[in-house]
Amino acid sequence: MRNLRTWFLTGLLTLLPLWLAWFVISLLFTLLSDLSRPWVGPLLNGLAGAQPEMFGWAVHPWVLPVVALVGTLVIILGVGALTRRVVGQTLLRWTEGLIARVPLVNVIYSSARKLLDLLQHPPGGGAQRVVLIDFPHRDMKAVGFVTRTLREEGTGRELAAVYVPTTPNPTSGYLEIVPVDRLTPTQWTFDEAMAFIISGGAVAPKEVPFEGPRP
Repeated sequence: MRNLRTWFLTGLLTLLPLWLAWFVISLLFTLLSDLSRPWVGPLLNGLAGAQPEMFGWAVHPWVLPVVALVGTLVIILGVGALTRRVVGQTLLRWTEGLIARVPLVNVIYSSARKLLDLLQHPPGGGAQRVVLIDFPHRDMKAVGFVTRTLREEGTGRELAAVYVPTTPNPTSGYLEIVPVDRLTPTQWTFDEAMAFIISGGAVAPKEVPFEGPRP
């Protein structure tokens, strides 16, 4: 029984990272392919119906998700290339103006857009982008991303809005308002911090700061 328990734990710890990687890849594959399925499916069926001798392979179950994934990637690349040009920027502004007139959708779109823009660029006010904060209490730290700085009403004290993602899913988390002087700055990049969070601390530098500057 002791050997069986050891083998089971060893096998579980060996397969769990592989399963997690496969889960993330399959989820991304499904999400990306689903975006193009509505127009790729009728297109493949039309080709197979018009010339079954040449395009009969298009109705196989594995063809639709693969072609849909390629179609989505082509659309993403095309939008990226078009946005770099004046025509694409004009269309983007027109689309954003149209979305701004739709209730609720405009709030979700603008909030997501601002969050992505803020995570790509360091905030102002002298705060670091990747920091450690006292969470859930002073003797424990959590990795967070400073999304913006603001002032406390009345005193004018500088505060920071810090997004604290969860492990291993960084898309969920907490939003904390922390005084800037209570932040523990780090030299981590965004990619290093995300690798630390997703891996549960397995991917980490040998030394990390813990005690930040105190007033």
